[in-house]
Parts: sequence; C-alpha cells; structure tokens
Amino acid sequence: MKKTIFLATLTAAIFAGCSSDNPMLPVEGGNGNNGGEGNNELISPTVRATVNTPDNAQSPMSGILEVYPCQAGTSIYYGNYVEDVLTPFPGMYTLKDGNTLGNPARAISLPVGTYNMIYWGTPKYEEPIYSNPAVKDPQLTLGGDLSQQYFGLRQNLPDTTYYPVFDLVYAVKPANIGTEELNAAMKRKVAGLKVIVKDKNNGILSSSISGMKVNIGGIAEKLNLYTAEPVNQTKTVTFPLVLSTDGTQMSNATVMLFPSATSPLFQLIITLKNGTVKTFKQTLSAPLKANTRFTLTLTLGDIFSEEETGNFTIDNWQEESETIEVPSLN
Repeated sequence: MKKTIFLATLTAAIFAGCSSDNPMLPVEGGNGNNGGEGNNELISPTVRATVNTPDNAQSPMSGILEVYPCQAGTSIYYGNYVEDVLTPFPGMYTLKDGNTLGNPARAISLPVGTYNMIYWGTPKYEEPIYSNPAVKDPQLTLGGDLSQQYFGLRQNLPDTTYYPVFDLVYAVKPANIGTEELNAAMKRKVAGLKVIVKDKNNGILSSSISGMKVNIGGIAEKLNLYTAEPVNQTKTVTFPLVLSTDGTQMSNATVMLFPSATSPLFQLIITLKNGTVKTFKQTLSAPLKANTRFTLTLTLGDIFSEEETGNFTIDNWQEESETIEVPSLN
C-alpha cells in the first residue's frame, strides 16, 4: 500500500494500555494550568499551517499535519481528547493550501487553557519524490516527556543500512485554546538528495550494467520530537537508481534524509550483469543540511564490459546544491 502519511497510527495496544487509566472530561479544579484550566468544555480550534520557502518566506502547506499538545511551557505531553476520553493520540489533519481539507482524521479536542503545541507534518509535492520512505515513530504516553522521544531511521533488514525518510516539517508554539486558532509556521528538518549518473559522452549507458544504488553515510539516526535536533550522525542510508527510458542516465526521485555530519561519505555501487560489483567512494564537500537539496551529477569515465574487473573510473564530478522549493497546490 502506498504510504502517504509519515506517522503510522499508534497501535491499539498502546491506546488500550492508556485508556483504562485515562480521565474522562476534566472537572472543576482538575488540571489547573498544566494544560486545561479545569472546566468541562472541550474546544476543537481551527488549524492552519505554512511551510518555509528558500527565501525564508512562508507558503501555505498542503499535506498531513500532526499536533502534539504539551503542558504549558514544557515538553510534558498532555494528550488529546478522543470521544471525550484523554488519549495519547495527537491531532491529525489533511491540509490544502494551508487550511483543513474536509473533516480532520483526528481533531484536537482540549479544555480551555494554555498549551505548548508541537507540530510535525509531511508536505505534498507535485514533483516526484522517493516512493518508499520509512520512519520509526515516537512512543507516546500521557505525561511523558517529548524531549526524550524521537523520529528514527528504519533499518533495511537484514542489511545494516537504513531507508530514506519522509519529508518532515516542524514547529513549536504556545496556544491558548478557547481564544485563538492553531496557526503554525513550519520549517523543514530534513535534507533532499538527488543523484544523476550519465555516460561521459552523453551516450547510452553500458548494457553490461544490471543496476545501481547509492549509499550515503554520516546521516543522523534520529530527530528529537520536541526540538527537531539531529542525533548520532553515523548511519548509512541506501536507495536505488532507476534507468531512464532513453537509457542515457540513471537517477532517483529526490530522497529525504535526516541531516548529516560535516563530510558525509557518498558511495555509488554498480552491479554488472555477470555479478561483478564496482564501487566509487567520495566524501561530499558540504554536509546535507535541513531544508537543502543536493543534486549530484556523476559521469562515468569508461564504458566497461562484463569481462572487465577491478575498479571503474568516474570523472567530471559535479556537486550542486539548491534549496527545496515547495509549490502551492491549486
């Protein structure tokens, strides 16, 4: 099934484990200022969101948005009322041009009061992006500390490499439920990478090539749920390249990656039809930073046959970078 939402719904087991102890609607004098203010009215505010552009302006967001209510001024997770029961499920919305599209999948429903709202989203693109991203979701519990939870890479078992991630945007902002709408200015917290491999003469790539893939090292293992800071920039992410219809290049739809260490190691791995594997390695001159897309163009220096062995050569290495542009959906 095609994945369009970056966060899998929390399991029924988690819900069951929390719901048996969950309070029902708050009563007078119940929650004080740690979220609700002690009355029994639940409010579902209007939700809007924008995403930063290359010039640091904001454009309306289209895509999936999740909202995590915390106690005022803290990273302590308050939760969200679902069918009048306080649960660990965050709010979930589908947005178009910055506004909620249709009925929310799971609306924010909270007592009147001040909260610290954490927002994570996945924008939708007209431009193709990698179709098989994955992410490990945080484990949410009522009263838990979100600064100790993370979105993590998902391992490509049984390999030691990892999948690319979803495009993730983030914001944190206090909100007063009952007097204002939820309005988040989101910032992208992942990098984009596109790789193009061509023949040096712009001709057809060698017919001896069976496939290509890219390994990119120095990638953060996880992003902090509360701060969006990357952690442990030591992992390797892998993804395949696809042959163009005219046979002149192999490339990938843009993959999204957690930010990298200073000099990430790039590896191009080519498998020949006779089973021979040839590898090219080079450290990139710049890190993969949040809200930046790198386009790497490589030209193969030699046309090689299945009978050849040893290393192949690559010349005319070109490294270009540009910020990701997110189009508005009309």
